[in-house]
Amino acid sequence: MDRLKAMQTFVQIADRGSLTKAADALDTSLPAVVRSLAALEAHLGVRLFHRTTRRISLTEEGRSYLQSAREVLAAADAADQALTVDAAEPAGQLTVTAPVLFGHMYVSPAIVRFLQRYDKMRCSVLLHDRSVNLLEEGIDVGIRISALEDSSLVAQQLGSIRRVVVASPDYLQAHGTPRHPRDLLDANCVRIHPSSTVHWSFRDHGRPLAIAARGNLEFNHIAPAVEACAAGIGFGMFFSYQVLPFVRQGRLAIVLEEFEHPPRPVSVIYPHARLLPARTRTFIDWMKAEFAGLSL
Repeated sequence: MDRLKAMQTFVQIADRGSLTKAADALDTSLPAVVRSLAALEAHLGVRLFHRTTRRISLTEEGRSYLQSAREVLAAADAADQALTVDAAEPAGQLTVTAPVLFGHMYVSPAIVRFLQRYDKMRCSVLLHDRSVNLLEEGIDVGIRISALEDSSLVAQQLGSIRRVVVASPDYLQAHGTPRHPRDLLDANCVRIHPSSTVHWSFRDHGRPLAIAARGNLEFNHIAPAVEACAAGIGFGMFFSYQVLPFVRQGRLAIVLEEFEHPPRPVSVIYPHARLLPARTRTFIDWMKAEFAGLSL
């Protein structure tokens, strides 16, 4: 049995949730995948998957073995690349995830520049506002706006962002600039769906403070809510990167800065591995350079 090939087959099955899809990804036959998995399970003396006629899922032993298999494959890949003449020129496929708007505004342009520099690379970019499980979904690298809670991942901070309250200069001139978050109780606030009443969170002398934001306009997407605030309809609470272009253009002004929460980290995250593939290491270094000193 080729143990590395068997590990590769196992990881593909786990990532894709299907023997057939794993066979397609490996450009091999379904019987070959079945034989490889059976040989690996026989060698290990455990079942790695629960299999029924309709679905396949990892056993507890399979979940434990998956990370080890990833690390072994990453180490083998890195060792191979270290011996090639073009090790400094990374090649291959990389899957990256990021929040939708931050990915659109900042991550995607950085990836375009990365591919222009390293034209042997291929990138698949997945923009989601949900929490993405890198290991379960077969993703190499993620950009995350929050503290890292998953101990199976490594995080390197790229910078930080703030949660800010904004309004247009015209709105502030007509209605006054708030001096305390409680002043928002009598103001028109643009809210984000699905909550009909949103509590905006602040810090007042080190203590948490929640203010019920009420208003006559609600969106399920950030971009039109920012535009509405810039048009002068009321206050909005957003991440600083979401409104930065409007602030720089003078279309929005930040208020109540002394009541903001501490900045949130923006990090590049990836699975634990003793040796990362050269393409992943190069991409991480690229993003760190791209976002060096990021403070939005």
